[in-house]
Amino acid sequence: MSARELIRWGILGTGRMAREFAAALAEVENAQLVAIASRNHARAAEQARKYNISKSFGSYEQLAHQQDIDVVYVATPPALHKDHAALCLQAGKAVLCEKPFTVNASEARELIDIARARRCFLMEAMWTRFVPTVLALHRELQRGTIGDIQLVVAGGAFIPDFNPNYYLFRPELGGGVMLDAGVYLVSMASMLCGPIAQVLATGDTDSRCAVDAHDAVILRHTSGALANLYVSMRGRCAPDMQIIGSQGKITVAAPLFCPPSFTITDADGCSRELSGELTGNPYRHQIEEVHTCLRADRLESTSMGLDETLAIMSILDAIRTQISRAGLK
Repeated sequence: MSARELIRWGILGTGRMAREFAAALAEVENAQLVAIASRNHARAAEQARKYNISKSFGSYEQLAHQQDIDVVYVATPPALHKDHAALCLQAGKAVLCEKPFTVNASEARELIDIARARRCFLMEAMWTRFVPTVLALHRELQRGTIGDIQLVVAGGAFIPDFNPNYYLFRPELGGGVMLDAGVYLVSMASMLCGPIAQVLATGDTDSRCAVDAHDAVILRHTSGALANLYVSMRGRCAPDMQIIGSQGKITVAAPLFCPPSFTITDADGCSRELSGELTGNPYRHQIEEVHTCLRADRLESTSMGLDETLAIMSILDAIRTQISRAGLK
């Protein structure tokens, strides 16, 4: 596939993330959004008109088997990710699957096995990893700007309106604050500090719907670094991060999932602020990563590899299990 060859996309789902993704695709060179699908065809047709998409379907199977689609973005609720991504992979399509990748590690392993057996590209849509400021942050850490990472402290809190029909409050759809928002924190800790050897977690479940709602986590990495993470639906605090090293610290400005800047403070207390170039729709960077991989005939991203996605899902399983036990006491 040449660098200028058109890459044709389909979207499964018509929710907020599907709409954000459609808008981002319009900003990416040599990307074409060909089709969108929903269980409700009228909703898919409405989105198709809004975003100038040529085809709309009331069946996910119809979209998966369209010959003029190269890659599918799965934007359905988390509990449906495994089945919908598998449908597309079995049809020979490359897949970008919205976070959380699945609702547990067993489902993640199943998807990865299908992708590798079919030799199809597959990636978790952890868009944070590809935004310019996070890339700049990672470069600074790789240079040893603050020495060896010793401690990461990160978290955020929000109070959503309660809606028993919304997936966030429905355990059977993959609800709960850890899968919805905490996944960003665990993924960032994994990216910055490497593999995770031990998990300690506590918190509370929501008595109205039995999803985790108030979580505190300590991760011990094989590097020796610790990550102290929190995420809650009981307070209000924009998500940010401090990275403490042997020769200084870095403060990452909120919102952590798309930070505008970060500040490096050295051992002498001198500070300087850095940022990436945040222009346009921030979701477009993960699309460009998919295009780069497809044009290089790579079956997975080097920045968000499948083995790491599986490891993160295993950590999320452990966190949610410990919180569930704590919340029942």
